[in-house]
Amino acid sequence: MKEPLKLSVGDQIRLKKPHPCGGTDWEVLRVGVDFRLQCLTCGHLILIPRLKVEKSLKKVLKSATLDLPELV
Repeated sequence: MKEPLKLSVGDQIRLKKPHPCGGTDWEVLRVGVDFRLQCLTCGHLILIPRLKVEKSLKKVLKSATLDLPELV
């Protein structure tokens, strides 16, 4: 069985199919069985199943987990 995609809140992703506003870039607001995504062009919120996101994901533009400074 394939391992689930590792996305976290704050990640910015690009999907294959554009939103009706023309934007293809989204920010992840919620992670779980479903993803809550916000269009970075118009601000529209959608709730989309994890499987559909994994199939239509083109690339991760910015990962929120990599931008955090290390705590010493």
